[in-house]
Amino acid sequence: MSAHTTIVVLATGPAPPRAPAAVRTAALQQPLRRSTVLGTTLRHALATEWPLVVVTTEALAPSLARWVATRDIVALGDDDLRRGRGGSLAAGVAASADADGWVVLPAERPLVRPATLRAVGQALATHAVAYAQHRGRRGEPTGYAAELFSELIALDGDDAPRRLAARYPAAAVEVDDPGVLVDAASQEGMSLARAAAADAA
Repeated sequence: MSAHTTIVVLATGPAPPRAPAAVRTAALQQPLRRSTVLGTTLRHALATEWPLVVVTTEALAPSLARWVATRDIVALGDDDLRRGRGGSLAAGVAASADADGWVVLPAERPLVRPATLRAVGQALATHAVAYAQHRGRRGEPTGYAAELFSELIALDGDDAPRRLAARYPAAAVEVDDPGVLVDAASQEGMSLARAAAADAA
């Protein structure tokens, strides 16, 4: 399955859907590893050499051209953003409808390694839903098999992806990657991400 699995990076920001685009994406533009949080996340996703779709805001889309081809960017307007994380995921899946599955990575997770993305994607060969975990703690990314396409493109609301995943037996993919637990949208997570970047320098 991995040959046709698509990575969907959700770069619409962690703030509430009604927040202005600049507020929603502020965390993604924080500097990290001689780049930004978003740039680091995309670099890791691109390193898998798998197809990639980036779902983002109209305001942030033009700045993505340095990393991603225009055809692989889905820019959402305010009305679409009000559908929350579920709507963003639905848009990314709809834009890659021919995929055999989708590995969904929030852009606020810049430390997730390429090998982790591949491992979650490979688990979709035998599971409808798979997610990364480190030392028994659930993290990101989460993967969805193609059989869930019709449900994925109908998602609406921030809790919709979690509710969908809960309806299916999900495979926990244990990885030696603490980055699956680091959310750079929080102050603590940003501090951890910067410390990890300093150690890797």
